[in-house]
Amino acid sequence: MIARYGDAPEEGRRYTLRPGAYAILERDGALLLTHQETPWPEFQLPGGGIDAGEQPLAALYREVYEETGWHIARPRRLGAFRRFTFMPEYDLWAEKLCIIYAAFPVRPVEAPREPGHTAHWVPPDVAVDVLGNPGDADFVRRCLL
Repeated sequence: MIARYGDAPEEGRRYTLRPGAYAILERDGALLLTHQETPWPEFQLPGGGIDAGEQPLAALYREVYEETGWHIARPRRLGAFRRFTFMPEYDLWAEKLCIIYAAFPVRPVEAPREPGHTAHWVPPDVAVDVLGNPGDADFVRRCLL
């Protein structure tokens, strides 16, 4: 059974399954997070949706690079959780299946390509407090604290 975080699905509402790959990126005692400005300001684990026909690891490498500008190495799957949410940028009610990996941030290549995203290094205990998604925060807490 996959854990659920956040609100329960609303009865009678139709949700679209939206799988995604996300990374806990620890280096020198800090975590690399992304801050997304819209649709609301929020710190997140870097990552995002898996495109049709794309493998989860390929999505992980692509999304981390787009949101942070960093290359990563040695990803390993930690687990998964799901949450039910409205995604205003897609006008979509989604059942997000969030696959969480730990990976090593190798080097920065450029500024984040994803509009409205900035990369930030924060201590793990601070990350738990600022992450906007309780599933992300719980994985960080269980893996690093």
